[in-house]
Amino acid sequence: MTGKSAAPEVRVPYDGLLDLATAAFTARGVPGERARQAAVALCYGDLVGMGSHGTVNLTRLYLPLLEEGRADPTASPAVLADHGAAVLVDARRSLGLWQASDAMDLAVERAARHGVGLVSVRGGTHFGCAGYHARRAAEHGMVGLVASNCGRQRIARPPGGRAALLGTNPLGVAAPAGEHPPFVLDMSTTAAPTGRVRAAARAGQPVPPGWLADEDGRSVTDPAAFDRGEAHLLWLGADAGVFKGFGLGLMVEVLSALVAGSGFGPADEALTGDGRPSGRDDDIGMLTVAVAPALLRGPDAVARDAERLFGSVLACPPVDADAPVRYPGWPEAERARHHREHGVPLEPPVHAELTELAASLGLSLPLRLPTARDAVRAGGESCSRDTGAGESPAHTDAVPAHGGER
Repeated sequence: MTGKSAAPEVRVPYDGLLDLATAAFTARGVPGERARQAAVALCYGDLVGMGSHGTVNLTRLYLPLLEEGRADPTASPAVLADHGAAVLVDARRSLGLWQASDAMDLAVERAARHGVGLVSVRGGTHFGCAGYHARRAAEHGMVGLVASNCGRQRIARPPGGRAALLGTNPLGVAAPAGEHPPFVLDMSTTAAPTGRVRAAARAGQPVPPGWLADEDGRSVTDPAAFDRGEAHLLWLGADAGVFKGFGLGLMVEVLSALVAGSGFGPADEALTGDGRPSGRDDDIGMLTVAVAPALLRGPDAVARDAERLFGSVLACPPVDADAPVRYPGWPEAERARHHREHGVPLEPPVHAELTELAASLGLSLPLRLPTARDAVRAGGESCSRDTGAGESPAHTDAVPAHGGER
């Protein structure tokens, strides 16, 4: 595949993007407060540089889910079992962008009482970036974990197998880091989520070796081959005989689907598949966990140790003096700060789609015009193009979870 130059990004004010997403959800029947909560979760992807998991999915994924009735805009999740520290919830096809946050908030509430809170969810729908929901626990001084399967959708094959059995099965973990930005690990268990592959295809850019392979196991770097059915998605650490990514993906399936009793990928109907993606991402299962270490040994001790732990990572002598050592969550926090001040970058086609959507709602999507200061920063500041998850379609660092587009 021959790469081509990407078109210049378009920057819009974050508040304008948030208002548009809120209005779009409200227009589809989502109550106002929940619509805003869903919009914040969705726009988080654009804000922190995970553009393949942000508003690109508004018209491609979330609005169609509501319009087709696969997500219920007014659903109220029901508690099926409550044992204090452990709760089972039926999401009833509510919009996962807000429902997953509510599940984590409930886990945080229970952890404050019991030291740990576990909320298992069945009947869920797409929820955006896993790290966004895990991060809610870190904001309360807790450790948060989010694991989600893809319902009955099957995208990736087990090592040595010919049928697709699992989704990209994202995993998010977050923790406070003292005075530093929270640690936020947001990853798919496949080598890349489908959103990143499709973002590369839209940009006309190749993907790195190790993301895709053909039927004979040869590396494929043309991202469009995935949707043409000519390549399948690989797991993290996909060397022959290595179960790293697949083992993690299967672990997520157990934690999210087996515990909750939701739909799951490995099932009889999957065994006759031809290797291409199959099934629908309905009845998603998820696990949200909050751990309150302060309840075990006091908040001051935890805060002090978190500061030392992540401070030591940041202080590690770098190989390249111009590339200081960072941890997951640090680059995203820097991008979020920069994008709030200078506008959220969107791919031109995505901006065009959102502009059309805004017009249909009687709104406008304002541009954030570049200033002289932006030009100086673009030449000398790295945070908006910093290395890390989600910034470039073909980036090879830790890949963000798919929480929105699997």
